[in-house]
Amino acid sequence: MDGATRELHDIIARLWRDYAGLNAQVARIHALLAEAGEVVVHDHLALRTWGDPRCNIDVLARPFVRAGYRPAGAYRFAEKRLVARHFAHDDPGLPLVFISELVLAEFSPALQAAVAGIIGQVPEDMFDAPDLCARGRPWQVTMAAAEALRRESEYAGWLAAFGWRANHFTVSVDALARLGELARLNEFLKGHGLRLNDAGGEIKGSPAQGLEQSSTLADVVDVAFSDGVAAVPGCYYEFARRWPGPDGRLFRGFIEGSADKIFESTDQQGARS
Repeated sequence: MDGATRELHDIIARLWRDYAGLNAQVARIHALLAEAGEVVVHDHLALRTWGDPRCNIDVLARPFVRAGYRPAGAYRFAEKRLVARHFAHDDPGLPLVFISELVLAEFSPALQAAVAGIIGQVPEDMFDAPDLCARGRPWQVTMAAAEALRRESEYAGWLAAFGWRANHFTVSVDALARLGELARLNEFLKGHGLRLNDAGGEIKGSPAQGLEQSSTLADVVDVAFSDGVAAVPGCYYEFARRWPGPDGRLFRGFIEGSADKIFESTDQQGARS
């Protein structure tokens, strides 16, 4: 294993530990699936960032690209004022990586100024760190400032509160032996008290599109702001079932309309209190 590959595996492991530690649903879902005789394989992981050249998609993607990932799809979410790309590796054992960023120029001067103040707190040498995507929140922000961002963009509010970390991982439903149909998996999860994101329907996408997705709603977690602690929606778990296209190969991209609704798994109005 060369240095770039070793670094990649270390970063993915760090992202996973941080994500699982922040999202109590993970251990519970893994235990439930294990009891059902299932083994979890991840389809993709997702990262969020600001649309600033010092920390944009290209910057967060660097350790993945160095280890052999390549750009494999580009997406735009006009209503949420986001763009995204996904990256794929030839090693089928490595998850796809979906990275999105806020298109800052499309927001109000107040939001742009607030984000500039947030990014301005990051030490310049940190932007060059190969593990920037796993550095968490290297800035201070007040509860009121994070809430002001959230009112204009749920995505901006989440990013201000949590920083650079995995927003979610995604279970590959294709790899499940007994719960390999997404509707069946959803009923299994709901039967054990888990709440699912029903924006756009519990299942987003279709076999005809090549991808079906669902996700839990993010539980609220305590976040330390510079002026106190507040409970805000954290991370969620996603589930993806891929289908073959006309060529017989599994679809390996993403559907903008479906991903748009998946983003809402961290919206404040949907989270558990």
